[in-house]
Amino acid sequence: MSLVSQCSTCTSIAMYAYHAVFVLQLFFCFTEATGSSIVGGKESKPHSKAYMASLQHANGSHRCGGILIRKDFVLTAAHCQFKEMTVILGAHNISQREKSQQRIKVAEFHPYPNYNNESFHNDIMLLKLQQNAQLNTYIKVLELPKKKKKKNLPANTKCTVAGWGQTVSGPKMGLVSDVLKEATEKIEYSKCKNIWKRRFQTERMICTKHGQNGSFCWGDSGGPLICKENLEGIVSYARRKNCSNPKYPQVFTKVRFFLPWIQKVMQGKTAA
Repeated sequence: MSLVSQCSTCTSIAMYAYHAVFVLQLFFCFTEATGSSIVGGKESKPHSKAYMASLQHANGSHRCGGILIRKDFVLTAAHCQFKEMTVILGAHNISQREKSQQRIKVAEFHPYPNYNNESFHNDIMLLKLQQNAQLNTYIKVLELPKKKKKKNLPANTKCTVAGWGQTVSGPKMGLVSDVLKEATEKIEYSKCKNIWKRRFQTERMICTKHGQNGSFCWGDSGGPLICKENLEGIVSYARRKNCSNPKYPQVFTKVRFFLPWIQKVMQGKTAA
């Protein structure tokens, strides 16, 4: 092959790669916080969050996070619903078939009846598993809060969010982590209302602020917000184009508000 032909071939390959990356970037930029992982933060101690679930497509690709709240129920975000979902429990590295993992298909989807996929209001869903999870050292249930609180969590309360997936925000979107990561965020209210306007509902949502060292991003949806060892929120949405920008607070569905509905679903008092 001549030098000219070689250069032409190389140029074609380079252009193809460029367009492929550009398309992926566009996809991520116009997607809300769907799927699961952490920008910045740190790797979690393996299996220290034994309630974590990875929600995966039939092809094994990770889409969202979730929380095991009973042997047969996983709590997640309503916008995480897709067909043929498999729940992976007991995982730390989701790129490997760890001996600790259990793979269970979803039997029933229970998104909140008034979920709005544009405003993300009522962004909560329960997944009924086809079979009970076998609880052990690597797989444990995270208890729900005991009751609704009349007052919000105090501003600046430190909380932890965890997930798998995207680790870089902005123009380098798409880089993911195979291992579970976590980050610390602080409760925030006034700035959230100013930024998100009517989209933010104080009664049903929790808002957090974060620094440059850690935040949730594309893919953390459905994962837990843990404050003072209690499950308080479910990852819902962040800024599309730059999820880790500290000027934009991040939003979680408030678990305590939906406790009556969660109990009814788990007691079989609502239709599938």
